[in-house]
Amino acid sequence: MNKEPLAPRQSIRRGTFSSVTVLIKQIRDYIAHWNTNPRPFKWTATADEILAKVRLTQQNVRKLVDNNGK
Repeated sequence: MNKEPLAPRQSIRRGTFSSVTVLIKQIRDYIAHWNTNPRPFKWTATADEILAKVRLTQQNVRKLVDNNGK
């Protein structure tokens, strides 16, 4: 497995970028690499699992918004 495309993803997850400009460059580099070496994406979650997570996220966002107005 080529670890090169993982670097931007790990940097974003860990917050190791030093500025928004650096973050944007890393994202663009990742996209350019992906477009040069595309591979099909294999889903590991079912549609029901994904939709359940979306619903949970929506509920959590609503709670945050509701609590922010108090």
